[in-house]
Amino acid sequence: MDIQELCNNVTGIAKETGNYIRKESQSFSSGMVESKGLHDYVSYVDKQAEEKIVKALESLLPDAGFIAEEGTGLRNNEGMNWIIDPLDGTTNFIHGLPPFSISIALAEGNRLILGVVYEINLDECFYAWQESPAYLNGKEIRVSGKAHVKDSLIATGFPYTDFSQMSPFLDSFRFFMENSHGLRRLGSAAVDLAYVACGRFDAFYEYGLHPWDVAAGAIIVKQAGGKLGDFSGKDRFLFGGELVAANALIYEEFLARVKQFMK
Repeated sequence: MDIQELCNNVTGIAKETGNYIRKESQSFSSGMVESKGLHDYVSYVDKQAEEKIVKALESLLPDAGFIAEEGTGLRNNEGMNWIIDPLDGTTNFIHGLPPFSISIALAEGNRLILGVVYEINLDECFYAWQESPAYLNGKEIRVSGKAHVKDSLIATGFPYTDFSQMSPFLDSFRFFMENSHGLRRLGSAAVDLAYVACGRFDAFYEYGLHPWDVAAGAIIVKQAGGKLGDFSGKDRFLFGGELVAANALIYEEFLARVKQFMK
């Protein structure tokens, strides 16, 4: 298997599906939204986008399984699995607010092989594979060179179903608002991680995450020179529900600050 060629094929699939989502956004209305649970929304666009992605990926690796947000082609193999979010930032999408993105990763167990994040509104495709640099629209990208949290811009996400850690989480907001360049919440974890990879953000943390939220962005950050872990610093973020990501210079300091609150 030529991983670079495979990744190139996946970027093509992401862009083609992104064109579909972009077209549908022009006539989409809030009446087309379904609720999967508390503050958890889905539309026909999510479902049809996922069907398009799964069908295209099946032709690339017929034996690979799928871990997909909307459950299309659901089969979790012991070997390789595609991990897919067909529309990361659905709430943004239904309100006509950027960013929203497509996230596609290939993993073998916990080992990430490739990842693609396509931010549809700006037509920006971030991607990387094992042993490669990270790229944005064909140009190599790197994480930022900020050396201290106090000089950093930090991204996070708000939980929408799991509020069990809200008090310490809000305490962490106050700390970072007072001791960094600021805190941002864009509404798409995949985009947050892509922006860490290209240096727009210096660090990111969130809990209540799913594999499809972070898989593609995580390998892009890693190949761009960043570091990742769960809130205890362990390499369990893919299926562990929590993630810290940052450039390598501030990672330890940033992780220590997150651990200070999110114990």
